[in-house]
Amino acid sequence: MHTCIKTALLVSALVFSACNTAEPVKLDHESMSAEITQMLHVQDAAWNAGDIDGFMDYYLKSETLRFASAGKVNRGWQATIDGYKNRYPDLDAMGKLSFTDIEIKTLAEDYAQVFGRWKLTRKDDEPGGLFTLLVQKIDGQWLIVTDHTSSN
Repeated sequence: MHTCIKTALLVSALVFSACNTAEPVKLDHESMSAEITQMLHVQDAAWNAGDIDGFMDYYLKSETLRFASAGKVNRGWQATIDGYKNRYPDLDAMGKLSFTDIEIKTLAEDYAQVFGRWKLTRKDDEPGGLFTLLVQKIDGQWLIVTDHTSSN
């Protein structure tokens, strides 16, 4: 039994020392932020061209997509695009979209959190608010997997 305890302690020591020598993953925050910022520019350009489908290209095409807004949660890509098309049926309703106050927090090689403000400039009003996105890099492309958008 004494030998079993010694062996268990030796194995534990080796396991813990192996865990402690692992190098932490170094994230390239600048590169990741630039790619995500570019994604947002492409999105607002699509929106401003009246292209909701192009805007939605950067949302995960899955039923696991979560979109929260106006006190409601929609699940799934189709429900999200349907909601956008119902709320914004034409260019006048869509207005011109702009994003400001962007903050990007890299979480892992393939995950980041994005905070910002959105504003629509339309003929008669300028609605806006805040958003928080969880983005994931899938097959080389950053995609929105969770969107929580609020209005002023």
